[in-house]
Amino acid sequence: MTTAPVHDLGAASPKRRRAAALRFLTEIGAWAAIGTAAAHVHLALGIAAVVAIAIPAVFATPGDKPTAAVPVPGPATILILAATMAAGVAAAWAAWPWWAAALLSALALASLWAELPRWRWLLTVR
Repeated sequence: MTTAPVHDLGAASPKRRRAAALRFLTEIGAWAAIGTAAAHVHLALGIAAVVAIAIPAVFATPGDKPTAAVPVPGPATILILAATMAAGVAAAWAAWPWWAAALLSALALASLWAELPRWRWLLTVR
């Protein structure tokens, strides 16, 4: 494992592509679980939860993504992603069969592990 900051690896780096792919799959699963669990309470709540997908797309740390509609410091990006993953895993255990929730939990752990270099860098961006 390289110790170079994630921004020095570049978007074309295989290490960065693997982490981004895991993060993408985890976010899709998390939002599906959140939407499903919220829809069990009320359909409007489920729709509102799905609309909240825009949060990580709108708020971004400059230098982490090509564009940031609303620039935020690195720790805010980490908080958004960690909250999405945690809420998604919790919602999956509440609304999905055990095997699907276990699969999303394992995917979230793999994503967190792969994202550690990026998160270390994000902690330094203010």
